[in-house]
Amino acid sequence: MVRLTLDLIGKSLNQKNRRDESLAQHLRKTTHLKLSNKNIDIIDDLSLCKNLNVLYLYDNQIRQIDNLNFASNLRHLYLQNNCITRIENLSALIKLEKLYLGGNYITVVEGLETLEELRELHVESQQLPLGEKLLFDPRSLHSLAKSLSVLNISNNNIDGLSDLGILENIFHLIAVDNQLHHMKDLELVLGVWPKLCKMELNGNPVCQKPKYRDRVIVQSKSLESLDGKEIKEMERQFLMNWKASRDARKKNRAESMMNEHSSYSHFDSNDSVHPHFPVYYFPMVKEKPSFAILSEVHRPTYNKESRPTFENTVVEKIRYSPFQILLKFKISV
Repeated sequence: MVRLTLDLIGKSLNQKNRRDESLAQHLRKTTHLKLSNKNIDIIDDLSLCKNLNVLYLYDNQIRQIDNLNFASNLRHLYLQNNCITRIENLSALIKLEKLYLGGNYITVVEGLETLEELRELHVESQQLPLGEKLLFDPRSLHSLAKSLSVLNISNNNIDGLSDLGILENIFHLIAVDNQLHHMKDLELVLGVWPKLCKMELNGNPVCQKPKYRDRVIVQSKSLESLDGKEIKEMERQFLMNWKASRDARKKNRAESMMNEHSSYSHFDSNDSVHPHFPVYYFPMVKEKPSFAILSEVHRPTYNKESRPTFENTVVEKIRYSPFQILLKFKISV
């Protein structure tokens, strides 16, 4: 165990800079402390360093953020690559502008409600439990909505950005190697980030979608660089014209379909209301003839030279097959 104490700080200081000052006098004037890669696991009392502006504590073994309430003037805090599991005890750092917490064991971005001056937040590559993703406390996001301009959330299994839409002043988003799949989710936040100039999404499945780059450029008019590649004005203008032409074609097709639908809707069963529609009459279906046989009530008279007449005969319906009827008729004739 290595505790961060005043003695440890004294050993790390350059004696030439101290001259004839005591350690306490020197620490009161100190604005920068570089204590990275010292195997430090506990932050001890550093209250003498009241004018501290920048504190470097990365690449250590720190498990808990503690004993920093004195540092009301601290502006930059470097705590990446430690063993921190929770963001806490930062409420007194009201002037903090940059916070580096990448490479720790944090599962929820929280405890930032009082840091209304924070401009940069780096929480990339957390050592998360299998299958889990980095989460964001809405209260912290609400507090950072006006100030935060740079956000690094790379490699945290993040599958959506909708929660971050509240960060209206985002200038640079770094979200590489996550699980962003859908263009619709991406377009949703691009529409509410009017100051976004740089965005890096390399390594996300959404980057493999057809026309991914084109759709992002069209959706964000402020974006100047995407995935490390500059967006030129000529490229943007071409894509905007292409989108306008496509939207116009869609609108024309929709209007055409509505016109066709409205013309069909005039049809009505009441012909008197719509006299301009023609009325069609269909012929009635004739009944099937019933087979019958002529019974000889009176035998018709005929000459050899003329065909028989069937006047004054009676038609009698009987149940015979068509063949029998014809045969009977032939015999009778």
